Amino acid sequence: MRLLLVEDDAALSDRLRLDLEKTGFAVDVAADGVDAEFMGDSEPYAVAVLDLGLPGRPGLEVLRHWRAVGNPLPVLILTARDAWHEKVDGFKAGADDYLSKPFHTAELIVRLQALLRRGVARPHGPVRVAGLELDEETQTVGIPATGEAFALTGTEFRLLRYFMLHPGRVLSKSRLAEQVYDFESERDSNVLEVYVNRLRRKLGRDLIATRRGQGYVFGADAG
Repeated sequence: MRLLLVEDDAALSDRLRLDLEKTGFAVDVAADGVDAEFMGDSEPYAVAVLDLGLPGRPGLEVLRHWRAVGNPLPVLILTARDAWHEKVDGFKAGADDYLSKPFHTAELIVRLQALLRRGVARPHGPVRVAGLELDEETQTVGIPATGEAFALTGTEFRLLRYFMLHPGRVLSKSRLAEQVYDFESERDSNVLEVYVNRLRRKLGRDLIATRRGQGYVFGADAG
């Protein structure tokens, strides 16, 4: 999943980016409100972490602008400790959740995962689709029926998670690349095919069907 991190504290931003990438997010960073608003409107992010005290344009103004143009991007705002008014203003502006500074990264990750589950109406717990069970903490996938489990690389994990959150849908190569790679990565469709084939070898060739000229379909009804 692709995430937009908006934070002007360089040290905090660098630390969060590393931690979020280890958790399986493809992370883009904006350090001011003007860049953040543009990136949030022009790139297909799955979720955003938005600090409110930003140079260039306040975080609340960025959020209001996103909502004013109908941008449904799920947003978790970062607020100062005990600044209850920031939380209230944030929710009024269209925020989906908040976290007060300072915070533990583990709590941020859990809240982001909850926002993503809410976005696809998925219940709490591991992602279970088409006889597979995805463990987001260990970045492994299991087949409960056989007891098998497979370790995944970072890219394999991001790709499979997106497939499993959107079963039965035709997903174009460009859409998959937008969610698997961050802004700075080269999005080569041939490389994406390599990772699809790696997943097929691990989990079964029939699990991911190719639709010529359209993309891929994941799940039991993929064919």
